[in-house]
Amino acid sequence: MKLFTKTLIASALTSLTLASAQAADPITVYGKLNVTAQYDDINGDSTNTIQSNASRFGVKGAYEISSDLEAFYTIEYEVDTGSDSSDNFKARNQFIGLRGDFGALSVGRNDTLLKVSQGKIDQFNDLSGDMKNLFKGDNRMAQTATYLTPSLSGLTLGVTYVAQDDAAQMDKNGFSVAAMYGDSKLKSTPIYAAIAYDSEVKGYDILRASVQGKVAGLLLGGIYQQQEKSDNGKNKNGYLFSAAYDISAVTLKAQYQDMEDLGKSWSAGADYKLAKPTKLLMFYTDRSYDVALRDNDKYLGVGIEHKF
Repeated sequence: MKLFTKTLIASALTSLTLASAQAADPITVYGKLNVTAQYDDINGDSTNTIQSNASRFGVKGAYEISSDLEAFYTIEYEVDTGSDSSDNFKARNQFIGLRGDFGALSVGRNDTLLKVSQGKIDQFNDLSGDMKNLFKGDNRMAQTATYLTPSLSGLTLGVTYVAQDDAAQMDKNGFSVAAMYGDSKLKSTPIYAAIAYDSEVKGYDILRASVQGKVAGLLLGGIYQQQEKSDNGKNKNGYLFSAAYDISAVTLKAQYQDMEDLGKSWSAGADYKLAKPTKLLMFYTDRSYDVALRDNDKYLGVGIEHKF
């Protein structure tokens, strides 16, 4: 822990030094804090919590090797402000790569392309209504190699290889492939669409199709997913619909999700933008399970998020 703290301090100091010297390899320090006060009722057991929702701290940068080749890197940690332990750091994406006219190739700890392919459709990402509670496939794997093609008229293709020595792979190589069209933030294109497939990644084979766009100011998104255990599991089908609408500084959000033989979930909430990096938020999530004698899980939360 002491070594890690020293590393972070050294990284921050290096960033300031390089930026002031206008060096060719500046480091960007970034992150966010998202903390909510919540009332959680899980299978009939209620608690009050003040919890962190994937708060994080990271450094990233790039170095121009030549006019058509660049090295890039990211080192990111989750910071759990609600942990009982002061040792509250958890590894997130940590990779290094090269990019140029050929595309981008990176190696290290990284999100799979199936996870990346969902874009911004999950309106309650990182909160209690996160789609990962019913859908498999939102994986960040420790030993990966990822290749992305250059954009071809808005279409990007890619593949993630997950090495069998990754502890979650049960001694099997895994692959995650995706075809993605448009801008997932919908800033440069009016629509985003993707189709992705996992083969033996963390014990599952998964097909996921995603689409999002705006209609008369209403942001609409949908995901269809088919998932099964790699070792002769049964195909299970699920879907998700999300919507968001801006009224001045307020964003109203809603989401519904269903996964066969597992359960259903619906969420509603609102964000209030105080400034570009800062917002207040509130949400309610109700999740039911296809299991006898199990009560619904309910979550009610209010909080604040700041990005830097």
